[in-house]
Amino acid sequence: MINLQFGILTSFLCLIGYFFAWRSMNRQQFGMAIALLVVCGLLLRIFVATDLFLHPWDERFHALVAKNLMNHPFLPTLYENPVLPFDYKDWFSNHIWLHKQPFPLWSMALSMKVFGIHEITLRIPSILISSLGILVIFRIGEYLYSKKTAFIAAFLFSIHGFIIELTGGRDATDHIDIFFLCFILFSIYFSIQFIRTQKQVFNLLTGICIGLAVLSKWLPALIVFPIFFMLLIDSGRFKMGKILRILMLCFIYASAVALPWQVYVILSFPAEAKWEYAYNFLHITEPLNHLNLPFYYHVDHLQIKYGPIALVAVIWYIYKTLKKPRNYKRYALVIWILIPLVFFSFVKTKMQGYTLFIAPPIFLITALFFQYLWICRKRFKYRFIPLILIFLLFFLPLWQTVERTKLFTNHDRSPAWVREIKSLKIPASQKPLVIFNAQKPIETMFYINCSAYPFMPDEGTVDQLKKEGYEVMILDR
Repeated sequence: MINLQFGILTSFLCLIGYFFAWRSMNRQQFGMAIALLVVCGLLLRIFVATDLFLHPWDERFHALVAKNLMNHPFLPTLYENPVLPFDYKDWFSNHIWLHKQPFPLWSMALSMKVFGIHEITLRIPSILISSLGILVIFRIGEYLYSKKTAFIAAFLFSIHGFIIELTGGRDATDHIDIFFLCFILFSIYFSIQFIRTQKQVFNLLTGICIGLAVLSKWLPALIVFPIFFMLLIDSGRFKMGKILRILMLCFIYASAVALPWQVYVILSFPAEAKWEYAYNFLHITEPLNHLNLPFYYHVDHLQIKYGPIALVAVIWYIYKTLKKPRNYKRYALVIWILIPLVFFSFVKTKMQGYTLFIAPPIFLITALFFQYLWICRKRFKYRFIPLILIFLLFFLPLWQTVERTKLFTNHDRSPAWVREIKSLKIPASQKPLVIFNAQKPIETMFYINCSAYPFMPDEGTVDQLKKEGYEVMILDR
């Protein structure tokens, strides 16, 4: 019942905030309008991020590794103290954990170091950068098109249910994909600032953000370079030789950020690093984890994540772009969408978060399509058609937000299993603790400083661990 009350209050505040944001936009008060969008988006993200448990997909692993990184930032571990034999290739239960790039994990570790170990504090970095993304997409849209287009795109970013859900850790790839999305977005923003000012500091910041995107989710971050290339050509301020030098410098900056970690893990953990890089490549050639989905999966999911009218808008935009082949700004957005879609369609392992970073251009295109429908509505033979499309452009994303955020459900924010773990009576001993028969061993190790295993040990194992100086605790389930 508490969740329902919290959801109603959040919805009420956001409805008021979004109403005044739109009114401010119509009065050309864009500073106030964007500030309200950011505040409302922040409220929605806080609402989702206040679940008092770790979510069962990837978040529990990211949380535990981040907790361990608090004590040794350059030694990523899952099982901090693996008292039993393990397979270093099994990222569900190994010791050195290189399954994900480190920057989001470092950010979560820093947040917990500052604010304490808690489910909400580990989500603070995702909440903050996701909310900042609302402002950044506005700045990008303002440069590419107009303030009104930018405002609508920022509104769609603010309310997008899947982004909000990932910010709260509720779906697979969670904070990793949020960081990746936002640093791609920040890279494009700083590249635009470089084009506007020609100050090298912005090219440096572009490279740094690309490097941090690589340190969030690897090489798809390179999508920024062809987008940057198109924007440089579109500006008309640079000859081809200078454009290539700018991009080369940007690549050097990005490499200086991303490469040291790759070299470090290869030298420090050669077996684990070799396996993880090979495993990353296997995602391309094999359907891992039973994710054998059809070729058109990601295209089909566009209409699920953004609404079927957004898919129509993308097709409309590509058609308009092909009619004006020298409009390089348009090609920048088309590249931002099509290259990832085509690439990940050929990748054998498919997950919905893989193409999340194409959300910003989809929001911008949807905003343009809305304006086209509104301005040209009288040209349609049946004038109710554009009005229906406009309604669906906004209703479907709002409906998805309500569905994904569970604003009006009795969502259990503190289920029995987490209360059970938090209430365990831990022996008052200085010995390192090992817990057996734990229903949720990863979560148990996050809440309790121990090594936890989901099975019952034999007597020989217990005796051996006690001889080695461990405190052994076996849960009765």
